[in-house]
Amino acid sequence: ALHPACPSFQEVMLTSERYSVQRLPFSHVSNDDIAFFESIMPGRVITNPEELKPFNVDWLKSVRGCSKLLLKPQTAAEVSQVLRHCYERNLAVNPQGGNTGLVGGSVPVFDEVILSTVLMSQIISFDKVSGILVCQAGCVLENLNQYLEGKGFIMPLDLGAKGSCHIGGNVATNAGGLRLLRYGSLRGTVLGLEVVLADGSVLDCLASLRKDNTGYDLKQLFIGSEGTLGVITAVSILCPQKPKAVNLAFLGCQSFTQVLKTFTTCRAMLGEILSAYEFMDNKCMELIERHLKLSSPVTGSPFYVLIETSGSDSTHDEEKLNSFLEQVMASGLVTNGTVATDEKKIKMLWSLRERITEALTHDGYVYKYDISLPVGKLYDLVTDTRARLGQCAKNVVGYGHLGDGNLHLNITAESYSHSLLDAIEPFVYEWTARCNGSISAEHGLGFKKKCFIQYSKPKEAVFLMQRFKAMLDPKGILNPYKTLPSS
Repeated sequence: ALHPACPSFQEVMLTSERYSVQRLPFSHVSNDDIAFFESIMPGRVITNPEELKPFNVDWLKSVRGCSKLLLKPQTAAEVSQVLRHCYERNLAVNPQGGNTGLVGGSVPVFDEVILSTVLMSQIISFDKVSGILVCQAGCVLENLNQYLEGKGFIMPLDLGAKGSCHIGGNVATNAGGLRLLRYGSLRGTVLGLEVVLADGSVLDCLASLRKDNTGYDLKQLFIGSEGTLGVITAVSILCPQKPKAVNLAFLGCQSFTQVLKTFTTCRAMLGEILSAYEFMDNKCMELIERHLKLSSPVTGSPFYVLIETSGSDSTHDEEKLNSFLEQVMASGLVTNGTVATDEKKIKMLWSLRERITEALTHDGYVYKYDISLPVGKLYDLVTDTRARLGQCAKNVVGYGHLGDGNLHLNITAESYSHSLLDAIEPFVYEWTARCNGSISAEHGLGFKKKCFIQYSKPKEAVFLMQRFKAMLDPKGILNPYKTLPSS
C-alpha cells in the first residue's frame, strides 16, 4: 500500500501484493531542513509541486512517488553536506540521474528527498593518449559522446536513452546497451569513481589507471548498486578511439534458427570489426511502423537483424562485410537486406531498433522484462509467453542484444490488468531460472524486481548483499525500498 497522501504508484502498485510496501520510519522534511539546504545551495532547492512532478514520475509513467523536496547540488562537497544532514536527521534520499530507468528505481516510493545530479555536468579532464575521460556524474551520455568525437574518441556505451540519461545513472545501474558486444560492460571500462556515502563521507577512488591491484576493487560495489550504497558524483572511464569506418547491414531472416546461424557466421567472418548484433521480431517492426510512422527498407520477414561493423580501414571492412553477405545470402540464411555506409542512412536504420521502446509505450500498458539467457533459447521465452497469454495480451514481442544473450520481452495490453500480471509473473522468472538465466540483464532490479532476486541469486548471495547495505548505509536512507528485499 502507499502513503495515504500519495494516491499513486498507480493501481499496479495498489492492487498487487507483490509490490506491497510500507513507509519506513524516516523523518519528514521540516522547514528547518529546507532552510539548511537553501543555505548551502541557494536557488537550487525545489519545493514547488508543479516543478517536482516530472521528478516524481518515471519515464514509463508506471510508478510515481510523492516527494516534496528536490535538491540540485553542483559539487561532491554539496552532496556530502546534504547526505550528512539527511543521515543525522534520518531523512530518506532518492538519488536521481536522467530518470530513464525502466524498473522503478529512479523515483521515490513515498516522500524521499530527491537528490538530482542534473547540474553536475562538468567534464573534469580527458587524456588523448590513454583515452581516459573524467567527468561529473550528471553529464548526459550523448553530450559526452559528442565531446569525445571531436577528439577522435567515443563513449564505450550507447543507449536508446542517450539524449537524457546521465553517466552516473548508467554506472549506478551498470547499463549495457548497444556497444557491449564490442567494448564490454561498464565493470570493465569504468576505471574509478568518486562516491559520497550515506553519512556524507566522500570516497575518492577516481583513479585514472588501467592496472591497480592494491586491495579490494571498491568501485565494483557501486557499479550496479542502483544508488543504494552511495551516490556516484564523478566517473573515470576508458574510451575507445572513434572508428574511421562504420557499416550497417539490416537483414531479414525467415526463422530464429537462421538468426542464430547468421550470428555464428557473422562472428566467424567479421571477427574484430563486429561491433553490434541486434535482432527484432516482425511484431516490433509492425509497432514501429504503426505508432511512429517509420518505414523499414526491408519487409516481409519474421525476424530482422541489425549488424554493425566498425574499424580503421573502410576498404578492408567493406570487403569483409560483402563477403559475409554473399555467404549468408547464398546459403539462404538471409532472404533480403540493405547496407548503409553514410551517416544519414545508418541513423535511420538504428532508429528502427532504438525506438522500439517508444513504439511500445504507444501500444498501451507495457509489461517489460529484461532477461539474459543462453543464446540458443533466447526466443523460446517469447514463443512460450505468447502461447501462455493468448488473447489476454495485445502484443508479445521480443528483441534485444543477441550478441550478448540479452532478450527484451515486452507484453502490451489496453490497460493494466492484475490478472494478466499474475499470468506473466512469476512464469517469466521461473522459465528464466530453469535455463540458468538472469531476470535482469541490464536494467537492474529497482522497485519492480527486487522481490524476485532469488530467481537469479542464491539466498547466501542476497544475505551478503544485505550485509554490505547495512554496513555502508546502516540507517537505510539511500534509495530505500529498491534493489534488495527487506532483510
